[in-house]
Amino acid sequence: MKKSAWILTGFILVKFLIQYSVIAPIYELHRDEFLHLDQGKHLDWGFVSVPPLTSWFSWIIIQLGGGEFWVKFFPALFGAVTIFFSWKIVEELKGGLFAQVMAAVTILLSAILRINTLFQPNSFDVLAWTALYYCLVCFVNRNDNRYLLSAGVVAGIGFLNKYSIAFLVVGLFVAFMLSPQRRMLWRKQTAIAIILAFIIIAPNLVWQINHGLPVVHHMKELADTQLVNVNRGDFIKEQILFFLGSCWLFVFTASGLVRNPNLVKYRWVGYTYIITIGLFIYLRAKGYYAIGLYPVLLAIGSVQLERALSVGRWRYLRPVLPALIVALFLPFIKIAFPVLTPEQIHADDKTYRNIGLLRWEDGKDHLLPQDFADMLGWKELAHKVDSSYSILNGQGYTLVLCDNYGQAGAINHYSNIAGMHAVSMNADYINWIPYDRKIRNVILVQEISDDDTARTRERNFFKQVIPSGEVTNPWAREKGTRIYTCIDATVPLGPILRKEADDKVQ
Repeated sequence: MKKSAWILTGFILVKFLIQYSVIAPIYELHRDEFLHLDQGKHLDWGFVSVPPLTSWFSWIIIQLGGGEFWVKFFPALFGAVTIFFSWKIVEELKGGLFAQVMAAVTILLSAILRINTLFQPNSFDVLAWTALYYCLVCFVNRNDNRYLLSAGVVAGIGFLNKYSIAFLVVGLFVAFMLSPQRRMLWRKQTAIAIILAFIIIAPNLVWQINHGLPVVHHMKELADTQLVNVNRGDFIKEQILFFLGSCWLFVFTASGLVRNPNLVKYRWVGYTYIITIGLFIYLRAKGYYAIGLYPVLLAIGSVQLERALSVGRWRYLRPVLPALIVALFLPFIKIAFPVLTPEQIHADDKTYRNIGLLRWEDGKDHLLPQDFADMLGWKELAHKVDSSYSILNGQGYTLVLCDNYGQAGAINHYSNIAGMHAVSMNADYINWIPYDRKIRNVILVQEISDDDTARTRERNFFKQVIPSGEVTNPWAREKGTRIYTCIDATVPLGPILRKEADDKVQ
């Protein structure tokens, strides 16, 4: 095996090692991870919140035992493969070993490392964008139609993972129209590639149509509750923070695309970045939506940097620059990753506040970064629901009804009671409620924002409603969430739940 292959293998091994080292043991799984794991128990061609691909990986995780090792393995794997494709892009651009190492280091020590800590569609999204760029770079470089067809397959699979890849496709189309490569759009193979992509995404499109296009409702809800709080200035600032130790390399990217005769034919990459970023800024997208644009830019910048350092005394800087990126990134590990306890973070909250890490999607500052707070309190909630369940002694079917998907997924994951079935009127759980089953008891999990602590409504449907627990973890986003045990239903609950679900969907 060649020296470069050994070094790439080393980067991949280091990638896995770091991913398992940047989360302190005090933290649990993230609320989104619970939802995606439960989707693996309800395989379909689509879901309310995401396309189906993540659920297929969830199914594999469940078959492997559902342990946290495997939950964290797949995003780490997707990050490792992203490094692999970036390495291959450099190779395709005729870059040498130094450029490959630079590209790998800059991707390894960036916000992509943070994204790869969580089992969400985002990790595969970055991989899909990078793989799509690789196929197109190879096609432009080799004029081999197989890479064009591969691009169609990658785009289709990427769409089944996250719909946001459509923004990249739009950016690419406009960019190619503005570049000399526009003639490739009129090839027969381009039409075949588009057909391949549509064949891959067709089952999901049919599912969306048959279910009333829930993606439209989900995007509207996202825009009304989260994106409305996104500041366009913060979006731009985040693009720099994501690659703080290596953002200077983008100067070489721009220089290469403008001045390097070997790279000018890839100017469409730069056009794509400008167009796609412009769309995201206009639509008030979250900053991390754009991260998939950067691996190819870092690869191009690394190739141009290698050329700049190829002569004279500048070549002695080669071993220094990767070390510089490591040195610049290390101080941010304790800030950007959950390696410190909540108490340690709170003791230095000024640093987090100044960077904006304490600002949640509601636009307000809180005690911890939102992702960190979303990784606490779940085991406590599940164990207290288990205690409430034990009061019922298995008499009749008991439904656990939660306010949000995080609560439902956490209970399903951490509960020690066989057959525990927690659902919610939130996200995909609304489709998994057993409306036709005779429900005798309900364990109600209510957010602190619900001020009906007497449970006046529920007392009309049950013989007894007993307060039976509360999340007390002061750092958890779910702090104050209350648990009520509703015993012996006096009316059929299925029709009531179904009407509530129908009203919510409408």
